[in-house]
Amino acid sequence: MAGNGSGSNSGKGTAADKALDAQRRYIAERERGYREQALKLYPWICGRCAREFTRVNLRELTVHHVNHDHDSNPVDGSNWELLCLYCHDEEHSKFANFIRYGGSSENKKQAATHNPFAGLRDALKGSQGGGSNDQT
Repeated sequence: MAGNGSGSNSGKGTAADKALDAQRRYIAERERGYREQALKLYPWICGRCAREFTRVNLRELTVHHVNHDHDSNPVDGSNWELLCLYCHDEEHSKFANFIRYGGSSENKKQAATHNPFAGLRDALKGSQGGGSNDQT
């Protein structure tokens, strides 16, 4: 057991740690690249709520991939929009709901055709008509 305490960089944890570190570096490089490009291309304004950003709060402005493909980063920025943290979360929750519950014409259900009040007007006219005859 004494060997395990000094060898935190040995064993199965090392491969996992290296894989996680490599993934983190890849994500950081990818984000730094398209984030910096998007911040140069677009004004620092949320594309949904129109909140304006400065260097002080710029970390709260995110780059959203319109087609949800984070590897699609054209240099013209056509797959990006700048969104604040809140609008970005809302956009991704809408997309998650679309994936989870569907949104295509395949999943559309027919509208109900039953009308529970279909004969109500005639029934009311009939009862009003009978009551007015009693009063005369």
